Amino acid sequence: MLDTIAAIATGEGLGAIGIVRISGSEAHALVQTVFAERDGRSAAEFESRKLYYGTLRDGAGQVLDHCLCTISHAPHSYTGEDTAEFHCHGSPLVLQAALEALFTAGARQARPGEFTQRAFLNGKLDLTQAEAVIDLIRAETADAAQNAAGQLGGAVSAATDAIYDGLRDILAHFHAVLDYPDEEIEPFELVEYRATLADHAASLEALKSTFRRGQILTQGVSTAILGRPNVGKSSLLNALLGYERAIVTPLPGTTRDTLVERVKLGGTLLRLTDTAGLRETEDQVERLGVSRAVTAAEEAELIFAVFDGSEPLTAEDFRVLEAAKKAPHCIAVIGKRDLPQQIDDSHLRAQFAQIVSLSAVTGAGLLDLEAAVEALYAEAPISAGQVLTNPRHVDTVGRAASHLQAAIGAIDLGVTPDAILTELEGAMGALGELSGRTVAADVTARIFERFCVGK
Repeated sequence: MLDTIAAIATGEGLGAIGIVRISGSEAHALVQTVFAERDGRSAAEFESRKLYYGTLRDGAGQVLDHCLCTISHAPHSYTGEDTAEFHCHGSPLVLQAALEALFTAGARQARPGEFTQRAFLNGKLDLTQAEAVIDLIRAETADAAQNAAGQLGGAVSAATDAIYDGLRDILAHFHAVLDYPDEEIEPFELVEYRATLADHAASLEALKSTFRRGQILTQGVSTAILGRPNVGKSSLLNALLGYERAIVTPLPGTTRDTLVERVKLGGTLLRLTDTAGLRETEDQVERLGVSRAVTAAEEAELIFAVFDGSEPLTAEDFRVLEAAKKAPHCIAVIGKRDLPQQIDDSHLRAQFAQIVSLSAVTGAGLLDLEAAVEALYAEAPISAGQVLTNPRHVDTVGRAASHLQAAIGAIDLGVTPDAILTELEGAMGALGELSGRTVAADVTARIFERFCVGK
């Protein structure tokens, strides 16, 4: 990589500070071209990781900003190359002008994720660590951020590299005995490694099993708000979001389509779907909404089944009860707690393990709903970084575990060592893909396509 790349590294919009980042063999020369340090020192005199105050100018010498500059020397930088950053005032116009000045001086626009891709290719990060960068940027809860930070610190690699190295030692022992029969090398007996392979397979299966939890961390629990018309479904959505996202009127059938929003309830991220009220209707548009409500209920991991506490249960409420049975988890929500209560909840208590009474108007009972959700999804702590959130990771870990199980089965059947070792090589290949040791170039390219420019 002989070219030098540049990009704005901070988000769009106004801000107090904006950062323009440079990486490549000419990074420091470009600093010298566009930046004049206040005391007259050249970029060649700058010390790594120190901030220098000066003037940023364009190719015509016009002042763009009075800002700070810092450099790092290869290989002691994020990308492993010479790097530099300008910490400017956060005007998008100033940042774009600074970027254009660098382009004029010889840099090119960085592609999405190219800084992190260079870090991976230069051995500063393995592939799981590189993927954790974008997961950390996109984290929506403290747990998701902590898990991504753990993976950035190498938690997944630490768990799987030990297995990879152990398999390599087994293969090395086999080939040493095969290639040097006259040497005094301990005889190779695969059966002696069976327990070790079983431990490795169990560790990989345990790691793979964390993916469901990882999906909840990153995507949220798929949650449908279900109920007949006018029971307060949209009011509940608005109360959980903290603003009026859905239109609320006294007229039944106001909600005609599904609305999807993400909301954090306690420490749990919910992917919340407000649905049309379940009822028989001749209105063609509303019928489509009801059909989508049923589909949302069938696909949901969690259902908030909402009932109007100020009225007795109706036939339409019992239809909601039947639809709610299809979800793995369901919480009955008795709404309109601020009104005189007429509902007989005995039918609800027969079906639902958790019933929450609340008022979307006053907010009373919302903390009870939060506690009910936490009770469903609170799990035993797992070390930060050891929850898989990436389908690619699950695939590679699963294939490695399958190869080990096949090898154990072959040992039990007394199959010849070369066939068993082929399975061990397959497991090593899968684990190599996980960390990036053996990953194909096109896979690497696809991984970094989801990154943002400047990272």
